[in-house]
Amino acid sequence: MKALVARSYGPLEELEYTDLPTPVPGPGQLLVRMEAASLNAVDKVLVTGSMRETIPATHPFVPGVDISGLIEAVGEGSTRFAVGDPVIAWNSIPSGALAEFALINDAPSAARRPAALTPAQGAALPTGALTAAALLDITRVPQHGTVLIVGASGGVGSFTVQLAKQAGLTVLASGRDSDSDFLRRLGADYTLDYRAGDLAQTAHHLVPGGVDAVIDLAHAGPALAATAAAAKPGGQLVSPLGGPAAFDREVSAAYGGTRAPEGRLEDLAGQAARGALRIEIDSDYSFGQARQALIDYAANHIRGKVTVTF
Repeated sequence: MKALVARSYGPLEELEYTDLPTPVPGPGQLLVRMEAASLNAVDKVLVTGSMRETIPATHPFVPGVDISGLIEAVGEGSTRFAVGDPVIAWNSIPSGALAEFALINDAPSAARRPAALTPAQGAALPTGALTAAALLDITRVPQHGTVLIVGASGGVGSFTVQLAKQAGLTVLASGRDSDSDFLRRLGADYTLDYRAGDLAQTAHHLVPGGVDAVIDLAHAGPALAATAAAAKPGGQLVSPLGGPAAFDREVSAAYGGTRAPEGRLEDLAGQAARGALRIEIDSDYSFGQARQALIDYAANHIRGKVTVTF
């Protein structure tokens, strides 16, 4: 099969197309004939090895954690899917989406793709929506409370805005000034241009005393203190990227990542199929353009998801 491969850790420009053996599904695994994939920040991390001590990759490494395609073969013990079924999946660190075939686990991280979703829409859903839902699981906000979402226009952010609004929260969403209409379409009550001034100060102007929680998708470590300042005393900072255990004014911290509890991916896909959850695709590339897609994704401001169609 053709695959986009990293032979070792290095820049995205060193990724190369090559032939690899088509995988054979083992017990509990499924082989997917790829129709579409989507890109995520973790793809660059795994290719470059910038966090190799905590999330190492095995080489030759095929990037791409979001999978959308048709079941080609079923491993022993797998009963939920049959050959020919359309499927979407979050494949985590093993990755493998940027190839003609990919192995996935027959697990809650995989679900049937509804007929109403195109392959690209299916690929754009798993990591972004699952991560958004997981972060909201650990966000402590009272009923009808307020939340500031930092980095709201990206793949995870676009789903976080929608799911927070579904939960009945007042949503402040930060992005660029040019993202304002986009974020309001997703349900944001207020939009903040992070380049126009102090984000925390702007949030306090809109919500005197501070928001109940900040979900920061853009910063890590000590840099989170600047956005934690937007929370009220005793409020909360939530991030998928890690940082201090707490902040000034007794603002607590909660950190989490992508999770796929039983039935959640099916539920999110069903919402998308019904039009209750928007899937925003910034741009779509062919498989032959996948390396350039990764380079562009890492370099540019993205609204929603970037997909690769086979």
